[in-house]
Amino acid sequence: MPPPPTTTTRPAPALPDELLEEIFLRLPPDEPEHLVRASLACKLWLGLLSGARFRGLYREFHGAPPMLGFLYNWFFCSGPKEDDPVANFVSTTKFGALVPDGDGWDRQYTPWDCRHGRVLLGDYTGLIVWDPMTGRQMKLEAPVGYVGAAVLCAVRGCDHRACHEGPFRVVLIGLDMNEDDGDCVAHACVSSPVTPEWSKECSDSHFDGRSRACSDSRFDGWSKQCSGLYLLAGDPKIDALPPVLVDDALHFRLTDDDERVGILKYDLSSNCLSMIDVPLTRLAIVWPAILMALEDGSLGLAHLDGLTLYLWSRLIDSNGVASWTQHKVIDLNELLPIQNPKKRISVIGSVEGHDIIFVNIDLGIYEINLKTLRWKKLWKREKFRSLIPYMSFYNRQERVRPCKTLTTYG
Repeated sequence: MPPPPTTTTRPAPALPDELLEEIFLRLPPDEPEHLVRASLACKLWLGLLSGARFRGLYREFHGAPPMLGFLYNWFFCSGPKEDDPVANFVSTTKFGALVPDGDGWDRQYTPWDCRHGRVLLGDYTGLIVWDPMTGRQMKLEAPVGYVGAAVLCAVRGCDHRACHEGPFRVVLIGLDMNEDDGDCVAHACVSSPVTPEWSKECSDSHFDGRSRACSDSRFDGWSKQCSGLYLLAGDPKIDALPPVLVDDALHFRLTDDDERVGILKYDLSSNCLSMIDVPLTRLAIVWPAILMALEDGSLGLAHLDGLTLYLWSRLIDSNGVASWTQHKVIDLNELLPIQNPKKRISVIGSVEGHDIIFVNIDLGIYEINLKTLRWKKLWKREKFRSLIPYMSFYNRQERVRPCKTLTTYG
């Protein structure tokens, strides 16, 4: 019987790069391990996925960076635990934060803020700006007496999708009580994006509860420190929650001895401090409450009254007048699996540019999408004071070049 005819197996034709890109673009950004595995398949895919063209297309396709993890703070009466992760960073994906080795990194550093791919940590000795993607960090010796802080990108016109290696600014806010008249004076101080120095102080200005326009002068490329005066009943404090960035202005949440909420605004472009009234309701808005940078670009405020969550947004009309509008009321007892309604619930954080908040209930920490009312359990049963999301696109190219050294400026 004659042998069967031989056949030649031809390799499957390779897909065009444009088609491969369309496939890889649809890999979810909050599961970065998929891109990593694909890049290990062959050199062709590695070159495609690590190229600048694909990274730009990927960020454009998915828009805002995903949440790869979060940082947290304990209540004032609680300190770090032995099994706490370094810098209190918890990954919610397969992303692993890079923490440098060597001197200068202390477990006692507390997360203060996180924005544009950078984390701001602080303790009684200074500040550290840390990039979890690469492990790079910079230590700053900050002026004393400041109780609120923020970190943000210093590049004008940046879309903040992949800017965590560029220049940044740190904003510090201080509150001083005048024992003679009981006035409280707020100060703002901004670091230079080029050299690790701070802006000089200007003289304090006193006025009756309203912010005075600060000088918009600049000198030697530095922003001039501004100060303002405002009055609140009791002793106002800047709370542990990080500020929110809306319309090129940072908004800090204030509380007083009665836990009533106020809002302190620092305008980055005009270098001015001012007070913003909270929404007028039947009862004073008290803690627990958080500020939000809503998806529509407005300033938001979410607060709890028992198990009811109220969401407000601050909108500006055609005449330039800003006012608060209540547009959502949510019964958390009907939404979340709350076992013990008598235990206090708190809102402990939000995602800037998204209508997403984090709440602490008796069963753990939950993430709630306020538009869809979908929720998921984010973490085990812990009583955090604040939760700060880490938002960034995973960039494998940057992670292969981590810097293990600590740069100190002072």
